[in-house]
Amino acid sequence: MPVDRDRLHRTLNPRTIVVVGDKGPNYQWLSNQHDFKGELYSVQVDPREVAEIEKRGFRNFSSLADIPGDIDLVICAVPRPIAPRIVADAVQRGVGGISMFTSGFAETGEPDAIALQERIVELATADGMPLVGPNCMGIYNRRLGVKFTTEAEQGEGGRVSVIAQSGTHAIAMTLGLQRLGIKVTRSVSIGNAVVLSPPDYLEYLRDDPDTDIIVMYVEDPKDGRRFFEALKKTVAVKPVVLWRGGRSPAGARAIQSHTGSLASAVAVWDAMVHQAGAIGTRSIDETLDVAAALHFTNEPASRGIALIAMTGGQSVAITDQFQYTGFDVPQLSEASYAKLAAFFTVIGGSYRNPFDAASTIGRESENLAKILEILAEDDAIDGGVAIELSARGPGPQGGDGMKRLDGMLDLLEAYRQRTGEPVIAMIHEGSAGAAPAEVMIEARRHVAARGFAVYPNFERAAIALGRVVDFYNARAEVAASK
Repeated sequence: MPVDRDRLHRTLNPRTIVVVGDKGPNYQWLSNQHDFKGELYSVQVDPREVAEIEKRGFRNFSSLADIPGDIDLVICAVPRPIAPRIVADAVQRGVGGISMFTSGFAETGEPDAIALQERIVELATADGMPLVGPNCMGIYNRRLGVKFTTEAEQGEGGRVSVIAQSGTHAIAMTLGLQRLGIKVTRSVSIGNAVVLSPPDYLEYLRDDPDTDIIVMYVEDPKDGRRFFEALKKTVAVKPVVLWRGGRSPAGARAIQSHTGSLASAVAVWDAMVHQAGAIGTRSIDETLDVAAALHFTNEPASRGIALIAMTGGQSVAITDQFQYTGFDVPQLSEASYAKLAAFFTVIGGSYRNPFDAASTIGRESENLAKILEILAEDDAIDGGVAIELSARGPGPQGGDGMKRLDGMLDLLEAYRQRTGEPVIAMIHEGSAGAAPAEVMIEARRHVAARGFAVYPNFERAAIALGRVVDFYNARAEVAASK
């Protein structure tokens, strides 16, 4: 029986949660739901555990049958031999769905474990019940306060959703996006994905009004043809950033013991991703970088970009990286150069594009406003601005730190609003006289909180923005061909 979409919605957006089998000393799953806005119950029969659960203020019952009202989500954390019984009880009780933290199934390769997983699948599919996992961290919902880690935020907002066939990566991508200033609306760690598979989640998120960007980590799409069709249809309406694990031969062996998955050939996978129009990535850093560029930048019109660095050497380095990634770094018009010559400090600087600008904007930050005004009016620049910022404020003299940085960000935001072009920032870890690491980290968080994609080096910035340009160009070509 196909998965019931209404029940899947209940599972991912629960109003009542029951945790079955939580244990001390930390009572991980009950504690994770501290901010949950609905009804939360426990099912546990061990008298010692029950006493501590009730001491912590949670209502405990001896079975799912005793829980009052409708149950939207069961979080199953029992030993694996008991898991089929919990699924059977959930079917009998008519719950919305199950998130199964319990592991040790087909990924072990053990015949008894495989049989247990097959029984779980049989029970769930016969009922059309959504089952997330097993062997997973389950569900995070920002608005409702459903969490798989207490570090995940709770509150309104969020445009990005995460699907990951790894609990570690689901948590790392969710928290990583948070640190980049991106509110994640929902995340799902899907584990072995034996009932709900990657295409099911894609199809759900394609229609989800709270999701504008999808970030995925996949080891095995399960049904390759269905996954391709779901991916292609989803990319037509919203971007999908897709990181595939197991690209190397050793990695392929590793995923079989991780989630019991089989890796597909790299060439076949890459061709599928390209044909579907998704943005393929190869690491968590690249995945988060691309997601930030999608989230924070305007849709790029072209590749004619203005590059602003703070030293001569950095102006060379930033140009190399952006040209390696396919950007044009065009010369400006003679009229623009005439305007720049009127105020640009030539000694120790250059305004040809790339800009070696520290001596010009370091002490007189209003000069940045003049530069951006000229760039906004120059037809050669149609791909936006990439600018190196200092963690201690513009220029080698430092100064008022965040206040000066905010002044620059105000000007960059005005440029972005006026032109509709992307603006990205870099606070470079390898620059001369770089601030201590903790200062740079705080500065990058500040820039991200102001709504800009910010990167620790030129290479990562160029690759991320380049992937976004490629995505929108490919989408435009598809639209033009119809």
